[in-house]
Amino acid sequence: MLIVGNGRLFTRDGSLPYIENGAVAIEGTKIAEVGDAKAIKEKYKDAEYIDAKGGVIMPSFINTHEHIYSAMARGLSIQGYNPQGFLDILDGQWWTIDRRLTLEQTRYSAMDTMISCIRNGVTTIFDHHASFGHIKGSLFAIAEAAKELGVRACLCYEVSDRDGMDKAKESVMENAEFIRYAQKDNADMLAGMMGMHAQFTISDATMELAAANKPEGVGYHIHVAEGVEDLHDCLKKYGKRIVDRLMDWEILGEKTLLGHCIYINSHEMDLIKETDTMVVHNPESNMGNACGCPPTMELVRRGILVGLGTDGYTHDMTESYKVANVLHKHHLCDANAAWGEVPKMLFENNAAIAGRYFQAPLGVLKEGAAADVIVVDYDPPTRLDAGNLNGHILFGMTGRDVVATIGNGKVLMKDREVKVADVSEVMAKCREESAKLWKSING
Repeated sequence: MLIVGNGRLFTRDGSLPYIENGAVAIEGTKIAEVGDAKAIKEKYKDAEYIDAKGGVIMPSFINTHEHIYSAMARGLSIQGYNPQGFLDILDGQWWTIDRRLTLEQTRYSAMDTMISCIRNGVTTIFDHHASFGHIKGSLFAIAEAAKELGVRACLCYEVSDRDGMDKAKESVMENAEFIRYAQKDNADMLAGMMGMHAQFTISDATMELAAANKPEGVGYHIHVAEGVEDLHDCLKKYGKRIVDRLMDWEILGEKTLLGHCIYINSHEMDLIKETDTMVVHNPESNMGNACGCPPTMELVRRGILVGLGTDGYTHDMTESYKVANVLHKHHLCDANAAWGEVPKMLFENNAAIAGRYFQAPLGVLKEGAAADVIVVDYDPPTRLDAGNLNGHILFGMTGRDVVATIGNGKVLMKDREVKVADVSEVMAKCREESAKLWKSING
């Protein structure tokens, strides 16, 4: 048994949202009970105890769109790189990196990303991977890191024709093999999807290949209309809009996750809604790549299941929350925009998206839910209660305020010390591998 107690407990459970001095009792991988700290501690006298020291106890975060392969880009300057638009950014930076990633570099990119996730209180990620220099086994290398570090992961490889049909086929098979592997894993910690880059790099032949090899029970994870170039390509080549093309290939559906959706219209929103397809918003990336602001508030208003991700820009979900909040206020010239929509995306919709791939309830602290719990070192100068927690997170917290992270009942970090890896050793290896990668790019 494990108890996390002596803190302000926010459960995200509508039947019992807040306990002033609360505790969470954990047995195995599930939450056994939530309640008053004194009563819980008295009931489970022999349990290991994590003292929140008056801080905030709440469910850990979920990130519904990550890019592990970008980890070794930090600080990299690529010779001759001078992008004039989104396609230049993709080819000049991201595709340049992923074409040179070795299997070992993919593994350590995953280790770095997941350690950062743990430090920021994130215990579940949906990753969209690319390493066209070494495709086969890449998802399994990431999964190995996820198992070692105790992070729940839904993985996919981004299928693309950009480096030729042979690699497109290899990408499809990597997805299919990993999905079957994850489906046999009974720990409820791994899942797989059929990943796709974006429609503008995927031919009809590759669409057909992916559909023919996708195992039952999963959907697709694909970038949609991230840049206007994607839309223009689809209109020119196929005479239809992107979501229509995906509909024709039976890609839409309740298990499919569409990234970005910036340049979509009302008709496409109707298709997304009617097919119960999921969307993930990545505000910081959209701004950083100058791609534009998606109609996210309208998607939420229509009842489409829209989650919040980081696109690899950061591993701190509070940062994505803050950026989304100001982006939509600024874009809509409406100071009242995003107050309710963005926290709904982060705290409710991300959990609902994860619920389509993992069995245990996530994003909530209640009996029977996955034991994913964080403690935040936070002592505000103003009143804090169930009615204003989101405002405190938005304006008072960052991911690095997390001092303890429990994932699936396992203590991943305590007193800001990561317990599941020798971080110094991992970072030394990351620096060694990133130096090799940078040399392969710049010589």
